[in-house]
Amino acid sequence: MSKKTILTGITTTGIPHIGNYLGAIKPAIDASENPAYNSYFFLADYHALIKCHDPERVAESTRAIAATWLALGLDTDKATFYRQTDIPEIPELAWILTCQTSKGLMNRAHAYKAAVDANREAGREDLDDGVTMGLFSYPILMAADILMFNADIIPVGKDQVQHIEMARDIAGRFNHQFESLLTLPEAQVNEETQLIPGLDGRKMSKSYDNTIPLFVESDELYRLIKLIKTDSRGPGEPKDPDDSTLFQLYRCFASPTETEQMRKAFLEGISWGDAKKQLFEYLDATLTGPRQQYKALMNDLGYVEQILHKGAEKARTEAARRLSAIRIAAGIRPLTYVAPRAQAEAEKKEKSAEELERIEAGRQRAILLQLKPLLDQVANADDKPQAAKKLVAEKQAEVEQLKKKARQKAQNELDLLTQELAEWL
Repeated sequence: MSKKTILTGITTTGIPHIGNYLGAIKPAIDASENPAYNSYFFLADYHALIKCHDPERVAESTRAIAATWLALGLDTDKATFYRQTDIPEIPELAWILTCQTSKGLMNRAHAYKAAVDANREAGREDLDDGVTMGLFSYPILMAADILMFNADIIPVGKDQVQHIEMARDIAGRFNHQFESLLTLPEAQVNEETQLIPGLDGRKMSKSYDNTIPLFVESDELYRLIKLIKTDSRGPGEPKDPDDSTLFQLYRCFASPTETEQMRKAFLEGISWGDAKKQLFEYLDATLTGPRQQYKALMNDLGYVEQILHKGAEKARTEAARRLSAIRIAAGIRPLTYVAPRAQAEAEKKEKSAEELERIEAGRQRAILLQLKPLLDQVANADDKPQAAKKLVAEKQAEVEQLKKKARQKAQNELDLLTQELAEWL
């Protein structure tokens, strides 16, 4: 049974936070340890340019995300870890796919529709005001990321499922138009990791400014945890663990046994201060080792760069092979290229010509066998030229008297007699 390919991209526009870790990084690293998968993880720095026009922020985020994945234990011998911009085959594939993608499909993309709706609500005459082609065609670049490596499984949030469906549509159109070279990917949505709460109880997101950065120092981590929103219930009052950001964060890191113990403490009325302290102590203990490794990597970015180059070299080997087949299928070919079908037909014709030659040679041998007595007579005659001319003249007269099929047979015999007796004619 062939391995499935799983692929995850991380946009380089921010510093990794706990929500990123729980929702994407940890599940991806766990999957990379499964021998049933080929894992591809990449820094989506081309995607970062769509919304972020601050070069320093993109560069800082790229460094931080690369170091984070390595600090958290990603084994780059088991997974292919690379930077999107190190694979030039991806934007080339994106262009080929762009030429197969209808504008109508892109019009339905959530991000584009949201931008248009915002302009409409603001009363702007130009509904495309502020919409770049990067934003508009973003799903095509995402499709190229996926289809470049024929990924089977794409772990995404619910808001990204539409883009995977679009990648399937684009791949299907290419396969129908040219050749079935592209795998149709499947979105994988993990319901348990969809809502990692932030400081205010909403989904942890940079957009809400409610994140807990993954590798902040201990005192800053404690300060942020103390900011987590709670209700007014005091010590001794039972608290609903399922409605508590503190409990939800604790549960994401803790074992089932530890989670049950914390649930019991909530029901028995643990104070919010103690709950925050326990969450801090647990997270700090869990993240201390990776935090130290992260710092070491950030102080040795040359090593991180080498790791990314190693991954890019591995990824490009695969990408170049696939892109070559895709280009040829679309008609981008060397001038000397011969399509396999044309090559096969040429070989078939060549084989047929050889076969015809063998048949003709066999037919001539059969006729010569029948003419052997006449040829022997000429060979044994005293006046061979005279005997040869007489024999040919008689055969020619016979040909002229016959009709249709019999005449053709006699003509064939005449041709061979003329050929065999040429030295005496």
